[in-house]
Amino acid sequence: MDNRKKLLLHTCCGTCGAWIPQMLAADFVVDLFYFNPNIHPREEYARRLADVEKVASALQLRLIADEYDPRVWFQAVRGLIQEPEGGKRCPVCFEMRLRRTAEYAKEHGYDCFATTLTIGRNKRADVINPIGEKLAREYGVEFLARDFKKQAGFEKSCRHSDAFGVVRQNYCGCVYSRLERLNKK
Repeated sequence: MDNRKKLLLHTCCGTCGAWIPQMLAADFVVDLFYFNPNIHPREEYARRLADVEKVASALQLRLIADEYDPRVWFQAVRGLIQEPEGGKRCPVCFEMRLRRTAEYAKEHGYDCFATTLTIGRNKRADVINPIGEKLAREYGVEFLARDFKKQAGFEKSCRHSDAFGVVRQNYCGCVYSRLERLNKK
């Protein structure tokens, strides 16, 4: 009998999802949850989903891909267009994605939920984890607060994603961070 807790892991991309589920597998039965209406354009969303599918297949994990409706994201961040990556727009985006993850976890009987977001070099665990903890209280589902980039997590994730043939992206996913990167070139 498997006594591990059932964990729903919000996964933003294949690179971020390549190492974390393996590391968590000793203590949790991990299912990947792909809900990222922030990713733009649609082709980039599809490419990142295909990479998460590669990882899920290689690790023999269940993948749940929720609906892609970027209008929901644009509505959520309305008025925050001029914010830089890492500014006020990002916590709104994190909360929208983690809220849907918590909601799905509650609806489908998961013991806890987490996110791969904290492995990103530009994603601050001290911003993301309090959002997850707030939602855990709201939905009654435990949030696994971690800073996955610690102890060389980002580097491990990159090595694993390379082994799976996953492409690393050069922007967080939203149209505004993409434009910010293009303007820096």
